[in-house]
Amino acid sequence: MSNVAATALTPLTTLAEGGQHNSLSPYLTGFGALGVLLILLWITTRFNRD
Repeated sequence: MSNVAATALTPLTTLAEGGQHNSLSPYLTGFGALGVLLILLWITTRFNRD
């Protein structure tokens, strides 16, 4: 196994087992992603006037 693969194996194993980063709120992440998608939708509809 290469050094890069061995280095990436530990964090990936932790994520696969359900480990969470303590500073990330799922609600904040979800609403942030929703906000970004709504802004992109609004921009798309402004440029696509028929």
